[in-house]
Amino acid sequence: MTGVEVKVDGLSKSFGRANIWSDVTLTLPPGEVSVLLGPSGTGKSVFLKTLIGLLKPEQGSILIHDTDLVKCSESRLYELRKLFGVLFQDGALFGSMTLYDNIAFPLREHTKKSEAQVRDIVLEKIDLVGLGGDEGKLPGEISGGMRKRAGLARALVLDPEIILFDEPDSGLDPVRTAYLNQLIIDLNAQTDSTFLIVTHDINTAQTIPDNIGLLYRKHLAMFGPREQLLTSEEPVVAQFLNGRREGPIGMSEEKDSAQAEREMAEAGDLAGLPPLKPQLQASTGMPDRQAVHRRRERVEAMLHTLPEPAQRAIRESYSESDGSQWGPSQDGGTREVARERVTAGAASPAPPTDDRPTDVHPRVTDDDGPPNGRHQLSEGDR
Repeated sequence: MTGVEVKVDGLSKSFGRANIWSDVTLTLPPGEVSVLLGPSGTGKSVFLKTLIGLLKPEQGSILIHDTDLVKCSESRLYELRKLFGVLFQDGALFGSMTLYDNIAFPLREHTKKSEAQVRDIVLEKIDLVGLGGDEGKLPGEISGGMRKRAGLARALVLDPEIILFDEPDSGLDPVRTAYLNQLIIDLNAQTDSTFLIVTHDINTAQTIPDNIGLLYRKHLAMFGPREQLLTSEEPVVAQFLNGRREGPIGMSEEKDSAQAEREMAEAGDLAGLPPLKPQLQASTGMPDRQAVHRRRERVEAMLHTLPEPAQRAIRESYSESDGSQWGPSQDGGTREVARERVTAGAASPAPPTDDRPTDVHPRVTDDDGPPNGRHQLSEGDR
């Protein structure tokens, strides 16, 4: 699989008289991980459904392989949807089917593969997400986290070029969220597919993506490389990334400007953005993530256009992460004069307990039997 570029231009969506968002314009770079943030109720999930043609926008275009999904025929849209894999919030599994049959469903529906071929692919994806040995269980017999991983395996069986994640960390504890985040990064390293993740988890937004977007007040407030947004001084960005009450965002999503100004005045000087956290790297033995190098080239080209504090923060974060040194370029910007490329062997987050090996693809076990994989998780851990 190789990811493709997705160009969204001037997209607007309403339900009756209720406008959800207007004039959304962005480009998902091929093979990179992008995250879409925003307060609750800003239409992030609606955007995902519009992106794959489940909802029809009133205006705008969505270009994939030079085809506009908004205006193409139903038959062409049906074919283009095969480029997508989607992980829904709750996994969206068929309750009466085993995990095996749930994951095999797209192959049986959209391909003419033999059952032997289907079995090979399904077992490969099941192993990839750490569910080996559980393929015979029903969705009701496993935990929410396992259902999400099963949904992810199903999203991968057609080898999609674009994978959409609708709040994959919803309902998961911090440890399982860390495992899932590492799995997402490793999948991107292996497939080089284009990922778009909708999430509310700030740690995920700070450490996973190559690009970040923020929906706010029915518009796309910002979209660009992670370094640009994480060092932004925009009030809505600072408020959201700090999770504080003072700022433009209120309980009803839109706050009266006078109220926002009063709160900011009463609060006095507030801390700026959190420190620029290093991006999560692929696990040992995984391929080098090419997306990282493509993004850094874009950041290097635009760095001289950012405020000086942002430039300093970005240079420092790069120096700390891989020992790079930055200097002025001939065009007045900056360039890397020495850089150790991010390697596939970069350090991964520590596992939940000290006696477990560092491996980010946990495979579950039966409670009364020996481990069937590299990690042994109890039913409570799942």
